[in-house]
Amino acid sequence: MNIGILALQGAFAEHGAMLDRLGTDHFEIRQTRDLERPFDALILPGGESTVMGKLLHDLGLFQPLLQRIKNGMPVFGTCAGLILLAREVEGGTPCFGVMDICVKRNAYGRQLGSFYTEAEFCGLGSVPMPFIRAPYIRSVGPKARALAETDGHIAAAQQDKMLVTAFHPELTDNPAIHRYFLECVKKAG
Repeated sequence: MNIGILALQGAFAEHGAMLDRLGTDHFEIRQTRDLERPFDALILPGGESTVMGKLLHDLGLFQPLLQRIKNGMPVFGTCAGLILLAREVEGGTPCFGVMDICVKRNAYGRQLGSFYTEAEFCGLGSVPMPFIRAPYIRSVGPKARALAETDGHIAAAQQDKMLVTAFHPELTDNPAIHRYFLECVKKAG
């Protein structure tokens, strides 16, 4: 199994370190020639979603990645990655727009509104959840399902082969959510 990690900005290196801990091959996607390498799944890291969307278009990565996602490639989006996948974005414009969720950008305020908590994640028990200028999922449509909540807000969701978290599991020592994603990739074949 080989995972492509979008490496335009944000916490891509931390996702790579977590995959290293789990013994999973990965590489960084920075330009279109990186897409020539075979990969089984994609990680869209945290960062700034507007900048990431602009860079995806400017570098010619948007259409090829959108096509792979639409064709069923498993994808895991954290924080800004969640925003990139959402069909509806309050306070912003959808990018890929493939996941049946409505997201509120910067829902917890500015950088000073960042916080850490632990909460139940569907089937995994309690997991650590660092939120950094985080969005939250206001609602999930009929195609998606909520996997975790904190303070009455949806913090994680899944739709088919797409997994999103409003928080940053790559910034913790707990590999449970990355392991969960890798299991989804294995099931996808």
